[in-house]
Amino acid sequence: MSDATTISQQLGAAVHQNGVMNSTGVLERLFSHLFHGLVYPQIWEDPVVDMAALDLAPDEDLFCIASGGCNAMSYLTARPASVTAVDLSPAHVALLRLKAAAAQHLPDQAAFFEFFGQADRQDNVEAYDRYLAPHLDAQTRAYWEGRVLGRRRIAMFARGFYRYGALGRFIGVVHMIARLGGVNFTPLLKAQSLAAQRQFFDSQIAPLFEARAVRFLARRRAALFGLGIPPAQFDKLARDGGGDILPVLRERTRKLICDFPIAENYFAWQAFGRRYGGAGTALPPYLEPAQFDTVAHHAHCISVQNRPMTEVLTRRASGSLDCYVLLDAQDWMTDAQLNALWEQITRTARPGARVIYRTGGAPDILPGRVETSLLNRWRYDQAGSEAGFARDRSAIYGGFHLRRHAG
Repeated sequence: MSDATTISQQLGAAVHQNGVMNSTGVLERLFSHLFHGLVYPQIWEDPVVDMAALDLAPDEDLFCIASGGCNAMSYLTARPASVTAVDLSPAHVALLRLKAAAAQHLPDQAAFFEFFGQADRQDNVEAYDRYLAPHLDAQTRAYWEGRVLGRRRIAMFARGFYRYGALGRFIGVVHMIARLGGVNFTPLLKAQSLAAQRQFFDSQIAPLFEARAVRFLARRRAALFGLGIPPAQFDKLARDGGGDILPVLRERTRKLICDFPIAENYFAWQAFGRRYGGAGTALPPYLEPAQFDTVAHHAHCISVQNRPMTEVLTRRASGSLDCYVLLDAQDWMTDAQLNALWEQITRTARPGARVIYRTGGAPDILPGRVETSLLNRWRYDQAGSEAGFARDRSAIYGGFHLRRHAG
């Protein structure tokens, strides 16, 4: 069986809940096809919130989903003993392996920041060839040196990496729609107060949600694939809006723009500036200059696997993990998949282990779906969950959830 066939089967098991003759089933297959390539050049969950909710301590062992790799790299600032990252997308696996190698082998922090903070310099391609390629495994090197439209993939880091992938293209479409609506994001990026940010939202962004074209596009489930929202999750989002996804998207856009100072929110910079704010300003933790030595020293602790979560956990020893970061992957799962996952989480958890996850809708999706006897071994931390949701600068999710191992 080829690697491509195996990946297709894994993605299908994760996403396909309907038959191919069903319209939703067709959309599910289109969505899973995206994950053969790059979806997230940047992960869209806040690692500062993650580390605070987990109370991640030095020398603990953490399990997470790789996605764009920003969070797995950022967890290194807490000096864990190990970070085991998994992902079904070969592109995400290659990206995180590239980041880990770069932290260890680029000559200094400036070169590291130029590569992943600016991500639009020809020097990055030369640095790849000189410093990184010799240290990459064959599969990862083949990915970055593979050609797309005549260019090696690594050339994305000379042309604005964050404009690529499904998310990068989605943000590009949003900018095109905004320009057609006469919106210029520059005043938002220069805003000096939350009041100015709120005024920008009310005057410039809120009216866009009343435009006929925006309302039509937003209600098409395939239109949100670029945000990594499969059909099943789209339906959960719509339920939060009483059957209409527009109020949900409007509120989450409002939170992204209005609830956090723009100078401190790198998610807003990527959404509205298509870049980071600059060295030392709005950056994910792993790119903060003061954290470089710590990240570089611990980058060898990251292990990245192109396999499903439950399969990887099955191979772990009992009682070998302290923290789990599941992102929103459970929104995609059937009841059987959820129960299999939590059986392995519970088996591999040490006393005092913590799990965090996000949901597209507001409610916790586990009660009534995961066996009560299994879920009762995990205490839901209501205060911690509410605090995580309020502080998450990415603002894209309806719920943040923290559970603690109760033995």
